[in-house]
Amino acid sequence: MKDNRIMRRDILECLLCHDAPCSSACAVTDPAKKLRSIWFDNEVQAAAGLPDELPCYKCAAPCEEQCVKKGRVPIRELMIRLNEEVRPEAEILPDSGISRLRTDICGIPLENPFLLSSSVVSSNYDMCARAFEAGWAGAVFKTVCSFDIHETSPRFSAVNGDTGSFIGFKNIEQLSDKSVSENMDAVRRLKQNYPDNAVIVSYMGQNEREWGELASVCEESGADAVELNFSCPNMAEGGLGSDIGQIPDLVEKFTAAAKSNTDIPVLVKLTPNVATMSEAAEAAMRGGADGLAAINTIKSIMGVSPETYVSSPDVAGMSAVGGYSGNAVKPIALRFISELCHNDKLNDLHVSAMGGIETWKDALEFILLGAGSVQVTTAVMKYGYRIIDDLKTGLERYITDKGFANVNEARGLALKYVSDTTDVLERDTVCFPMFDRQKCVGCGRCVISCLDGGHQALEFDNDRKVILNGKKCVGCHLCVLVCPQKAVSAGTKRIKK
Repeated sequence: MKDNRIMRRDILECLLCHDAPCSSACAVTDPAKKLRSIWFDNEVQAAAGLPDELPCYKCAAPCEEQCVKKGRVPIRELMIRLNEEVRPEAEILPDSGISRLRTDICGIPLENPFLLSSSVVSSNYDMCARAFEAGWAGAVFKTVCSFDIHETSPRFSAVNGDTGSFIGFKNIEQLSDKSVSENMDAVRRLKQNYPDNAVIVSYMGQNEREWGELASVCEESGADAVELNFSCPNMAEGGLGSDIGQIPDLVEKFTAAAKSNTDIPVLVKLTPNVATMSEAAEAAMRGGADGLAAINTIKSIMGVSPETYVSSPDVAGMSAVGGYSGNAVKPIALRFISELCHNDKLNDLHVSAMGGIETWKDALEFILLGAGSVQVTTAVMKYGYRIIDDLKTGLERYITDKGFANVNEARGLALKYVSDTTDVLERDTVCFPMFDRQKCVGCGRCVISCLDGGHQALEFDNDRKVILNGKKCVGCHLCVLVCPQKAVSAGTKRIKK
């Protein structure tokens, strides 16, 4: 697949509105949906769905007039660019009548690999039902427990990127504040009304007896599977949550208690608050687990105020360590999924992955490292259930373009290219950077970064053009990463002298 990606910065002014006025103003192209597809790396699918006769060329752009940021989002221009730059290679997907996204989780059929993860986005019947109607294949119901939950206010905070949109998210939210019976009633209704969607119940017990009894209760209520929450960072007191996941003996013991009380699949949700995950994963396997789920949120502190000295979120002058999620944690999540899927002892276990997934490309990375399904929370909190449209169409287009019969053929293809150490990497060549003079505007970001953070291999000429000193350049590619114009890329490789 050729990368025709329109730069996301072209729509940074777009707010991805709910019930967007721009679409109300256009009866032809649904610009709001197209803009979302651009945002979520799905431009090819957006272009493929354009009408044969695009009206934008002769249109007065009422969509831009109706935009909540009137005139600041170049909607008409973006539609024309989709039509001219992307559409020529955006083939319509053949409708074979068979979805290439069909898969399963521990033998439970899934229409696609996308599930809501256990959290606020899957905390009641109405929410899960709306997600299923939108196209999500299943949901892991928010963690059920038998003890009282009293939440704080506020309980969220975030780290924002350059655009003002958050890339990292912290929560100090705990488990479901509804009773077991209330939650089980929701599970029964979901399975009655949505029999083809997977309903997996996350739960947490206080002792071995509860870990066993709640598994049985979930099965009796119609759950397709259970997910044992051994990893919540906000319920560590008294040997709960991530305290369990850090002790392999408890993981094995409580997994065995659940397995002995139910015939439905048991997944174990592991904590990332460890150096390595394999020991706990192998303990779960010994306890009889059918699958693993990872990662849960990472223990974090953020936003310490220089005035009040309280970190965020500030709850009446105090805060606490909480769980960190969002796109910023994806590299850490990928590392743990790679570790689990490289472990031959765990080959028989399904791996359901999560951690920073926003786009179909994010999800694909986890699948390529061996995940059989993916779960999403923070992106839904940020953008809504509607992101499933681009998750599904983007991934299906990739699978089709690759010639795969189904998504399972992509599973694990990247594993052999990833090593736990750098010892295996080739070290005899230097890959020099290549500069695109047309894109370069002479800002000098690459020069200053190489000077103060690299190997002093770049400098300006009299016309503010970048000059590379090949004798000093080591091919680290810091300049490639810092260039705001994307004018630097990988170039010629040369053998070291």
